Amino acid sequence: MMDAGEKSFIIRMFHVHHNFGPKKALIDITLDIAKNEFVFISGPSGAGKTTLLKLLYLGESVSEGQVLIDGINLARIPRKKIPILRRKFGIIFQDYKLIPTKSVYDNVALVLEAAGAKRRFIPKKVKSILRSVGMEDRLKSFPPSLSGGEQQRIAVARAIIGDPKIILADEPTGSLDDESAEAILDLLKGAHIRGATVMIATHDKALMRKIGGHVLTLRQGRIESSAFLEKQYDAAIY
Repeated sequence: MMDAGEKSFIIRMFHVHHNFGPKKALIDITLDIAKNEFVFISGPSGAGKTTLLKLLYLGESVSEGQVLIDGINLARIPRKKIPILRRKFGIIFQDYKLIPTKSVYDNVALVLEAAGAKRRFIPKKVKSILRSVGMEDRLKSFPPSLSGGEQQRIAVARAIIGDPKIILADEPTGSLDDESAEAILDLLKGAHIRGATVMIATHDKALMRKIGGHVLTLRQGRIESSAFLEKQYDAAIY
């Protein structure tokens, strides 16, 4: 992490625990993530990567400890303000979570509509973002008719269209071919360049070497290590 004062941190976790019944999913997690960091949450399956991401946007609640997002203590946020908090995030789920009965256009436009964007600006912005992910010709298609790679591109478009402060991606390239994976990574790097803090949960070490950044390694729910990894230009994704 970079040297900075408290105000530079967009994510802070203090002695966070999370339990699923008797099972301890996360144990005593304390960390600071600075604004505009590119962070990998690494570790084997079951280490707690997805759970950690969920705690940040209140997809799950902590069992003990505190989480601060952009200075907001999640333990004190009123339920009615949770949707406003979530506008700070762009979330790329492992299983896409696109609405199957809505078109590609509508899946992406929903983000802007929920944020109260002016309706006359929505079509232009949606078409522009779909063009950037190579999916402009599929705007009238429905998710079930798309390949996994195409659905992931739509999921990324939906995540970045609102210019979120924080982008969370759960194994975003895990089931994709090389070309689709490269396209997704380019989009995430672009969002980072524009100022977003990006957090990617992955167990893919080649992916981490390819991009470089802050690598937080979890094992059995605990932070095993936290280090900065230099980008290795000759690293292949697969």
